[in-house]
This record gives sequence, C-alpha cells and structure tokens, in this order.
Amino acid sequence: MALKSTIFKAALQIADIDHGYYADHNLTLARHPSETDERMMVRLAALALHAFKLHSVCKGDGVLAFGAGLSDPDEPDVWLRDFTGHTRLWIEVGQPEDKPLLKACNKADEVVLYCFHHAAEVWWRQMESKLSRPRNLSVFRIVSADSVALAALAQRSMQLQATVQEGVLSLGDTSRSVQVEPIRWR
Repeated sequence: MALKSTIFKAALQIADIDHGYYADHNLTLARHPSETDERMMVRLAALALHAFKLHSVCKGDGVLAFGAGLSDPDEPDVWLRDFTGHTRLWIEVGQPEDKPLLKACNKADEVVLYCFHHAAEVWWRQMESKLSRPRNLSVFRIVSADSVALAALAQRSMQLQATVQEGVLSLGDTSRSVQVEPIRWR
C-alpha cells in the first residue's frame, strides 16, 4: 500500500516591499512521503518570493499554487497560470536533471529553480553548461543553513508572515524568523 501525502495548511501574510505587493494567502501543501520539511518549506519560500507576479504578470487574474511536485515530475513545484490556463511562471526546487528543466522552459514564460541542498554547488558545476541556453531560466541558491532553519518552521498548521525587502525574504511565525537571501547563479 502506497503512503499518502501529509497535508499542511499555511496562512501566509506577504508584504513584498520591493514590488508593492501585500496579500494574504491560505495555502495547502501536500508533502509527498519522500519529501522533507526542508524541501517543503523552500517551496513555500519560493512562492512567497514570487507571489507579487500574480499582479505584475497576471494583473490579479491568475492562479498561484503548488503543483504536484514530487508526485508528478511533469508538473512544477509552484506555478502561476493566467486566466487562459497558460503557465506564466514555473518554479522548481532542488537539483533536478537538465532535461525536465529544459522541457519546462518550453512550457512556461519563465522558469525559476531554487537549489538548497548542501551538494548544490557540485550539482551546479555539472549542470551550468547544460542549462546555459534557455533565456527564460533563472537559477538561485539558498544556503543550507537557511533552508534547514526554514524546516524548523514547518507545522501541520502554520500562521506565517513573509516580508521581502531588498531581495531578502524574512519568513517567520510568532516566535521565530528566518532570513533567506537567495544567491543568483544564473
């Protein structure tokens, strides 16, 4: 019998000062049995960093949501679709193979990858040349200490505040906060 995903709920208040975006998001995260809290929370952080595109790209007429992620390799971890169903933003988390990323670049206007594992630098040295062609691909590194600290915020029911200022995400609850400053690799 296959294990089922664990459901997490997050009430996320976003104040993106850099982009003038302020909104509340009630989110459901399905954590795949093989997914860690660290990876799940990096997905949540990535959504918070790009939520402003709901208005800047889709003029408020779109859907920003978590994809099937690990459950379906043909779906992103986070996506933004406009009212026509066109994928405007495709976000991946981790250190994927090059072919699925290149395929995603053909399916979406913009593809963003957030690497976070301690072996990300080794992965990037192997992938950098393979991923050099797509113009719509951005690659960021979240340092391991930050992603581990994000994992400590994971609870089945979360009340979180996210502030984005000068490219730095501050994500926290009532008792602790984590600063995440993604490093742009590409």
